[in-house]
Amino acid sequence: MSALSGCVYLIIGSVGAVGGYAISSDSVQGTVQRDFDEVWDAAVSVTNIMGKVIKESAEAGRLEAIVNNARVKVTVAQFTPKQVKLTVKARKSFFPSIATAQDVYIKIISQLNGD
Repeated sequence: MSALSGCVYLIIGSVGAVGGYAISSDSVQGTVQRDFDEVWDAAVSVTNIMGKVIKESAEAGRLEAIVNNARVKVTVAQFTPKQVKLTVKARKSFFPSIATAQDVYIKIISQLNGD
């Protein structure tokens, strides 16, 4: 019925420090050539500016926030000392909110790039 049901990933062109990012029905993810603390600090800052952080754990690399009435979950995972996987997932009620996830993701990357 819907072409977007299931896990469909699209690879989008480069955004600053990212060589591209993947989009599923409710999340955006990509790798960032930065250390964990830089990406974590940018994620906390952006989500606090865009909405309200309701849970955060730097040790686990996870935070939850409310942005545009959507529950946003950000995950930061260290791959190497200078490479981090950033995932932003957003859902409004039970429905995906990919526009919100993409907006948060791009703003985190922009902050990392000093834009």
